[in-house]
This record gives sequence, C-alpha cells and structure tokens, in this order.
Amino acid sequence: MRTQCRKSIEITDESKWENVPTGPWNGGGRRKLSVVAAVDWPLLARVGVDRLLTQLCLSAVLADSLHVGPSARPPPSLSLREGEPFELRCTAASASPLHTHLALLWELHRGPARRNVLALTHEGRFHPGLGYEQRYHSGDVRLDTVGSDAYRLSVSRALSADQGSYRCIVSEWIAEQGNWQEIQEKAVEVATVVIQPTVLRAAVPKNVSVAEGKELDLTCNITTDRADDVRPEVTWSFSRTPDSTLPGSRVLARLDRDSLVHSSPHIALSHVDARSYHLLVRDVSKENSGYYFCHVSLWAPGHNRSWHKVAEAVSSPAGVGVTWLEPDYQVYLNASKVPGFADDPTELACRVVDTKSGEANVRFTVSWYYRMNRRSDDVVTSELLAIMDGDWTLKYGERSRQRAQDGDFIFSKEHTDTFNFRIQRTTEEDRGNYYCVVSAWTKQRNNSWVKSKDVFSKPINVFWALEDSVLVVKARQPKPFFAAGNTFEMTCKVSSKNIKSPRYSVLITAEKPVGDLSSPNETKYIISLDQDSVVKLENWTDASRVDGVVLEKVQEDEFRYRMYQTQVSDAGLYRCMVTAWSPVRGSLWREAATSLSNPIEIDFQTSGPIFNASVHSDTPSVIRGDLIKLFCIITVEGAALDPDDMAFDVSWFAVHSFGLDKAPVLLSSLDRKGIVTTSRRDWKSDLSLERVSVLEFLLQVHGSEDQDFGNYYCSVTPWVKSPTGSWQKETEIHSKPVFITVKMDVLNAFKYPLLIGVGLSTVIGLLSCLIGAPPRPLRQVLF
Repeated sequence: MRTQCRKSIEITDESKWENVPTGPWNGGGRRKLSVVAAVDWPLLARVGVDRLLTQLCLSAVLADSLHVGPSARPPPSLSLREGEPFELRCTAASASPLHTHLALLWELHRGPARRNVLALTHEGRFHPGLGYEQRYHSGDVRLDTVGSDAYRLSVSRALSADQGSYRCIVSEWIAEQGNWQEIQEKAVEVATVVIQPTVLRAAVPKNVSVAEGKELDLTCNITTDRADDVRPEVTWSFSRTPDSTLPGSRVLARLDRDSLVHSSPHIALSHVDARSYHLLVRDVSKENSGYYFCHVSLWAPGHNRSWHKVAEAVSSPAGVGVTWLEPDYQVYLNASKVPGFADDPTELACRVVDTKSGEANVRFTVSWYYRMNRRSDDVVTSELLAIMDGDWTLKYGERSRQRAQDGDFIFSKEHTDTFNFRIQRTTEEDRGNYYCVVSAWTKQRNNSWVKSKDVFSKPINVFWALEDSVLVVKARQPKPFFAAGNTFEMTCKVSSKNIKSPRYSVLITAEKPVGDLSSPNETKYIISLDQDSVVKLENWTDASRVDGVVLEKVQEDEFRYRMYQTQVSDAGLYRCMVTAWSPVRGSLWREAATSLSNPIEIDFQTSGPIFNASVHSDTPSVIRGDLIKLFCIITVEGAALDPDDMAFDVSWFAVHSFGLDKAPVLLSSLDRKGIVTTSRRDWKSDLSLERVSVLEFLLQVHGSEDQDFGNYYCSVTPWVKSPTGSWQKETEIHSKPVFITVKMDVLNAFKYPLLIGVGLSTVIGLLSCLIGAPPRPLRQVLF
C-alpha cells in the first residue's frame, strides 16, 4: 500500500515545507512533489508527513464508505421538564471492504461552550465526559446500540445542565502495522433539548399578632406545576430581620422528602395535604417576635434510588408580633444605716412599690451596683456587686466576691418586696454611690421565667467627712555656692498626715528669678517621677544635655534632683511639686493631696561681661528694588574676652507694620557654628546674612519690595567659654527696632506713559500732514 501511495501523491509547493517535520515518506528531507487533492497544511505541520500522507493515502485507496445520519430530519426540538427521561439516536455505518472500526461521541453544544457527554472508542470502550462520570456509573446516562447501525443516548432524569444542541460525531479507524489510524470523521446534528423550569411558589401570611403564652399557627401554601413523582422538603426558619440571608437566621422545624419531621418539643410541623404545611409554636413569648420564612425544595427520583433537587423557593417573611402586658412598678432605695466613720456598718434597703401585676405571674429579682466618687470630671463606669437570676441564683461581682465570702458583704431578701445590702465594716474605699436595679420576670406557659422589665433606683451616696490631708514638702540645697558648669543638686523631703499608705509622685519646676523680664510668669516643667517610680522628661528641650537632669528616689519620703553642667541660662527658682496617692484597690490609686516646696534659687555670682545689641542701617529709606543693609552690632562691657572665647546665635526679625502691634516674623538666623537658616517668603526679594566682624552681623535684602517695609531688630544669644573649657549660654538679648521705608520711583512710574503719549502725538501729526488736515494740539490728542 505504501508503494502505491508514493506513485499517486506528489507535493510541489516548496514554501509550505518550512514547518513540516521530516520522515520516511519524504526520504528524510524536503523534496518537490505535487498533490492532486488539497492538503491541510496546518495539520501537516502538526502531525508530520508520515501521518498525513497515511490519511491521504488511505482516503485515496478506500472509497468514502462512512454514512452518518440522525434518526429524524430535520433535527427535532425536545421540550422536557427537569427529572423527565429522554433518548437521542443517530445512525452510523461503513461499507468499507477493509476491516475498519467505528468510534462515536455524543457532544452537547450550549452557546459557544462544548461538552463531551459520552463516547464509544474504536476499541469498544466507554468514556464519559467531564462532569458525567457519576451519572454514567449510576446508569443515569447510557449509550447502547439499536439494531446494526443505530446508537442511542439515554438519559433517565434530565437536569437543567442537559439543555442544548446534541451532535453525533462518528470516526472510522483502521489498524496498520499494529497502530490505529483515523481515516475520516463525520458529525451530524441530532436534536435540541430544552429543559423547562419547574414553577414553585411558597406563600405565608404577611402579618400575624399573637398574645404572649398562646400558640402561634402559621400555614405555608405551595404552588407548583409538577404533578409527577416529586417530593417536597419544607423548612421553617426564624430571623430578627426581614432578610433571611443575613446571619442570625435559625431553623425551627423541617419536614424532609421522606415526610420525617425534625423539630423541638415546643414546635410542631404538619401537613394537611400535599400543598399545605402548618407550623405550630406553643407558649409564645416576646422572644418569638420576628420574621418567619418557609423554604420549599422539590426533589425528583433519579437512577438507582438517587434524588436530585429540581426546584427551590422561599416565601416572603411572615411578621409575627407577640403582645404582652408589661409589669408596672416603682423602685426606691433607702439607707437604714449610714456610716459616720471608717469601720462603721452600712445598710441599704431596695423596695419594690406600686406593683399592679399579679404576683402569681411576676417575680422580682435585684442587682446591686457601685460607682466611685471622683474629684475630676472623668467618666466612671459602674461596678457590679451582685446579681440575682430568675431562679433566685445570686452571683457576685469581682469587687464583692472575696468580701462576700468573708462575710463582710451580706445580700438578703427579708420581705417579698424588699432586698437588703449590708457592709459590716465600711472602709474608705467603700465611699461612693450605690444603686439597685429590680428586674421583673414573667412566667411562661412552660413554667419558665423570662425577664420583661428593669427599673433603676436613684443612687445613694455613702460618704463621711475625713480629716484634712496634710502634705508638707521641704527643699534644700546641700551645696549652696557653685559656679557655672558645676552640678546643681536639690533634695526634697516629704511628710504627710491623714493619708493612708501614701506614695508620692514628684515634678521638678523652674521659674525665672524676680526681676528677670525675659520670660515673666513662666513656669517650666523639667522632669517627673510618678508613684510607680517611672521617670519622664517633661519640657526639657536642651538637646546638648539630654542626660543632664536626673530625678531619683532616695527614700520613701525623700527625692533628689541633679542638673549637670549648669549654664548661666539655668538661673532661676526651682521647686518640687509632690502629689500623694492613696491605694484604692488592686492597682488603682486615688489622688489625696498636692503640695509645692519652697524655692531653691540658682544665682550665678559672676563678674563676667555684659552684652548689648543694637541695629544700624545706612539705608533706612530706599526705593523699590534697591539693596537694604542692616547691621546687628554687639558691644561687650566689663571683663575683656578673647574673641575665641565668644560665640553668638543671631536671629533677625521683622514686624511689617508702622507700629509693633503685629507678631514678629523670623527672617534669618546664624548659629554659633556658622550655619545660616533663612525662612521662606511670599515675595521676590532675597535675604542674606553674614558675619562681617567678630561683633557685627549684616542682613541684606536684595531687590526690595513694598512688603519689606517695617521694623527690623536682631536677637542675640551669647556663648562664653568657661575656664573649665565648657561653653556657657548667656541670657538672650534683643536690640531696639529700626524702621525701614520702601518708596516708589516716581520717574520710572511716569516714564512709560509719557513716552507712549509723545509717540502717539507724533504719529497723529504725521498722519494729519499726509491727509492735509491741520494737526490738533497735543493736549487734545492725549485728553
């Protein structure tokens, strides 16, 4: 057969050989041959010359003897309901004289998607498509032969996924030298299957009202168009919201497809007929108020006793309101015993009065609460002391559990309408507000009790006068005389009276000495130590001396403050502000008293230099655009200093107004290390700051604008090197302001308008001469 194929097929198009694999049919290389029939070149590139030439050769040798057709023409359209059976047939036969085998595939088309349903291979094996494996093994989907040339696809229970167009694809195969070769393939449209959806609706009453303790009866009516062997499954659910899909919905009762009911003892589910299902809830209470839903599912039998769901529906919510009679009563709290001192007893009576409901159906319980007194406006939450449940069980809160077990707290009920709370030995921590909450419990039909109402009493303040707390703080300086650069030390001794188990927190403050007007009435917080001995830097902003201050506890009532490498700027009055804290309970503390110590003054007795600053300008009045020069001149009085022992931080400020009524604006600064910082401005003029001599600093405003007018002054912070080699920061000084005026250039302001006027008059005169009209005066032209 291969020799016969070589003689009958030739290929000539050399360009199409580029992607063709070589093989024994073309001698291992590409040759110029010719083909009588059309060649599928993409297939040739994919499978190679060997296989394609085999197919071409077999097709040329064997006649087209494969016949495939549907069972009916044109292909019918089958309309089914879900769960009903259907069958599809196609015929396939081959008249080939050779021994060939047929393979058949049922394919489902649904829009652009294609799915293999069931296939019969040329070797006689069945292969279910993806998703049909379980249905094939259960016998729901089958493929068999009818007669000698008909192939039947049988589906015992149709599903919604079975809708679409069905094709029958048949291929013919032949064995050559132990390998199977596909000769040809044909397909035919067999039928279109349409699955009609099942109509299913569930209806319940819209709004229902029922009295507390009565029975709730709801009916779910089912409507469907299925009359075959389908079985319903009915589920009743309850939700607090009208949306059953939200979390919190719970199942009350269910009747499965085998008519078995699953419910709780006080809920019953029954059906009068196949289309009506009743839900019965006994002994309803206010907890049964909400929304009820009826969920219905229809199940159809499948192959081998299997079941599948064919329809599902959920009813609209049935709103159920439970009406009940709320108990009406009042609660009063009285103090039968009030403590006058610590360790005195306290007794409170909580009474229920004006009850209007029958005692047989209402039960009263009590809860006791405590709220601490606070001097500040902080919100304080209430603490539970004890609570009584509806079954008379008494539970203690964290605050009262141990003392109740020790017998110090006693909770009792002496009468039907009176509850008592007694503190055997009242402590200072027990002072505060107390109140009770009386709860009414309503008896249900099943003899259970449900809380129906809470009434709060007015609070009673348990308080007695205490002796005034006394807190005294004395500060002293072990080394009263010292020079700048040395260590300053101050100790604070604390004594207290009428404060129970005190702990102290300390805050070190500093004030400028009397007569210092640089920062009047300013108190600076430096460092603090709380009652748990945690140290915190407050407003200490000297970055060069971050570790320069230390506050420590020497004894329980004595504290020591140290400041290292003191500066002249540290001069002032130093105090200890001490707060006494008394333990309340656990890890809580109550502020008992606060006291301020006597001041300790740091006063550097020195005959050092005195610095002054002044501002001078040779250009106090400039024209817009000119250069403004301002000199900050520092003078030194007293002891002469070497220039290397002096350094200055210089800052320039401006008040852009005729007076000094506006806030000064920082323009530029130069620190003692020579670093210049210039502030951003909203106009075009530029600033420069430089040191022109040891004691002179020049500020220049380039390209002055109208906004640059105003009062200018400089601020100087001197730094002096001490004999120990450390730099001491002196008091900041300020110069008197100098007023700078920026004027407008009148000549330039009128230069361009005059030039334009002269030019226009000249042009008009020339035009008048040209047209013979006498020229008008310049004044008439301009005006």
